Amino acid sequence: MKQQIRTANAPQPIGPYVQANQSGNMIFLSGQIPLDPKGNLAAEDVKGQTKQVIENIKAVLEEAGLTLNNVIKTTVFLKDMGDFAAMNEVYGEYFSENPPARSAFQVGKLPLDVLVEIESIAITD
Repeated sequence: MKQQIRTANAPQPIGPYVQANQSGNMIFLSGQIPLDPKGNLAAEDVKGQTKQVIENIKAVLEEAGLTLNNVIKTTVFLKDMGDFAAMNEVYGEYFSENPPARSAFQVGKLPLDVLVEIESIAITD
């Protein structure tokens, strides 16, 4: 059985999905984009956008009683793979010890034409 996870400390979904679902000890977070909790674009550059995305992930995890240390897998979607190094610099500040497995892709277009989106999988134990 799945349980929805919702928080006002991250942007609300802009479509028919939830911020996260929990099933057993697994938490599946929807892709987070760089909107602040009020729905405003947080930054114009990829570093600022990556920071907001990870802060949104943290907020959803905190609602479930978890931290970034519980994340076991992320998928990073970039508008331009040329932004990989800048995104990676910020990402590494948040996931410096025991980082999760990760994939990264350049995609044709992201919601609201943002530069980065990250989806995550976490475990409770």
